[in-house]
Amino acid sequence: MTGSNLKCVLAYDDLRGWLAEVERMGELRTVRGASWQEDIGFAAEAVIKEDDGPAVLFDDVPGCTPGHRVLMNVFAGNRRNMTLGFPDELTKAELSDACYESYAKERKTIPHEVVEDGPIFENVLTGDDVDLMKFPTPVWHADDGGRYIGTGCYSITRDPETGWLNAGTYRAMIHDARSVGVFMVPGKHGEMHRQKYFERGEPCPIVMVLGSDPVSFYAACTEAPAGVCEYDIVGGMRGEALKVVEGKITGLPFPANCEIAIEGYLHAGHLRDEGPFGEWTGYYASGEHPEPVLQIEALYHRDNPIILGVPPMGGGSDEMGRYRAVLRSAMLKQALADSGVPDVTNVWCHEVGSSRMLHGVAINQRYPGHAKQAGHIAAQCHATNYANKYIVVVDDDIDVTNLEELWWALLTRSDPASSIDIITGTRTSPADPSLTPEQRARDDLTNSRAVIDACRPFHWRDQFPKVNAPTPAEAKKARARFGYLLEPNRKG
Repeated sequence: MTGSNLKCVLAYDDLRGWLAEVERMGELRTVRGASWQEDIGFAAEAVIKEDDGPAVLFDDVPGCTPGHRVLMNVFAGNRRNMTLGFPDELTKAELSDACYESYAKERKTIPHEVVEDGPIFENVLTGDDVDLMKFPTPVWHADDGGRYIGTGCYSITRDPETGWLNAGTYRAMIHDARSVGVFMVPGKHGEMHRQKYFERGEPCPIVMVLGSDPVSFYAACTEAPAGVCEYDIVGGMRGEALKVVEGKITGLPFPANCEIAIEGYLHAGHLRDEGPFGEWTGYYASGEHPEPVLQIEALYHRDNPIILGVPPMGGGSDEMGRYRAVLRSAMLKQALADSGVPDVTNVWCHEVGSSRMLHGVAINQRYPGHAKQAGHIAAQCHATNYANKYIVVVDDDIDVTNLEELWWALLTRSDPASSIDIITGTRTSPADPSLTPEQRARDDLTNSRAVIDACRPFHWRDQFPKVNAPTPAEAKKARARFGYLLEPNRKG
């Protein structure tokens, strides 16, 4: 079964529908009485790095309103395929190919639909009634600068010149009952909108969604072209318009069935220190610094609301790396096709480095320079430009999702003196721990990256030594016949 003959069929339309599916699958655990100060963060450390760990719903958190909950570890186990609308027997490479065929390649969008009412308006709080402290917002990592209510969140902004709506993922730390910090990295679409308002001498209207269905969150945190609204991408994925309501303060739209939304304005010069926060790179790299503050004018939430928590763990694979790998790999494959690179057979944006820092591209070589062309485009295209470091291009006999195979090809088919191109002055993230103190002092968010040609050298590829391994078809046959030998010994 391959992605080419599959279509996305989502079994849910909001976070509660998703939870019901996960409970039916037996992959949901509920924990009662865990503290936000320490327990939830410890649980995240124990569970999220496990590829088959359960989704965990925390309820009855001491000191918070009873029934207010927080969910973590959405994208793991068999539920990852269900979450994206595909059968659970697909491998991660097949899942990415299915996303490529259904989402990235077709690029279908359906405009969102504004409706008058929805479950999100079950509770509407304004003024002094706004109180973020009633929610079970954890301290996710021991040395975080505060409680991060915004990890699995996204923020809605509108371009004041064109009207383009953008949904982007920006972390949010609670300052007090009515205000949160919003950390937007320079060059992100939301930051561009914000700066346009500030340059006009106007505050920037914003709505932050703190609990949505997973697909909407994934769309918001995956690179979309400028001018395209992520709500409309979600509509294309679902095959029907995403229903949204408009905020009573700013008029910005947000999903009618989301869990929690906060609304207000960012003002130029209204700054408070934000951070540090344990980043996706596994470090406290971006530190503590002044960032614009969202002064909340309206808070909306469903009865018994759920915060979607997606804390980065770093130091290897985590939930953030897993979902980004699937979706970004599909986008990179499409970007290479759009650029005219032929015969790209497989792409994988590796979970290590949260699918940003290492990318493998497999090709069937057709002409001299084919590998370098694919590598340089993968280094700089929109899907993978941000915080990228290494691109390894290999022949199509290599499974690029397998890190050991990828590095075996690099070690045996590349030559350090002639196979590596270095590109300088490229875009990186404040979370990059290799940025020097001098770069940070001058806001120089650039790095270098390596494009590594680990293909058999094109001009003598037919003379390259033959591998002593079975073909993929032979390996599959071997596993089918003798895979039972790897099973644990059984009694009787």
